[in-house]
Amino acid sequence: MRTSAAGSKPTRPRGFTLLELLVVVAIVALASAGVGFAFRDSADSQLEREAQRLAALFDAARAQSRANGVPVRWRALEGGFRFEGALPGTLPEHWLSRDTIVAAQASVLLGPEPVIGAQWLELRSVANPQLALRVATDGVRPFAVQNVQP
Repeated sequence: MRTSAAGSKPTRPRGFTLLELLVVVAIVALASAGVGFAFRDSADSQLEREAQRLAALFDAARAQSRANGVPVRWRALEGGFRFEGALPGTLPEHWLSRDTIVAAQASVLLGPEPVIGAQWLELRSVANPQLALRVATDGVRPFAVQNVQP
């Protein structure tokens, strides 16, 4: 067993200090954040997000219409949309992405009857025009997103 004599240097324990570990963790966090920003959403995932959001908004407006007994009509506008008949300020009126456009049927009636006619509309992306998604209902079930075959 070794012992240190008086006046000799004590041996330094091996390993990393807390400060060194924190610096490494900070470098890894910055690098992964940079990679995350480098991989932006593609046009098809943005369009999918828009379609899912619109389907949820249609169902919310339909429920609001049934609860209030007032018809709600959705209309596409340049750069956005409007829910006519809905309570003011309860539903958004803009797309999440400026690339989103409505390709077909620019109006949807959402109630107040419990059963509405079959309705659909088609969303497209300006960045990827061949990609199209349909937001549709048969009038009984909630709105759903469907792929449109070219």
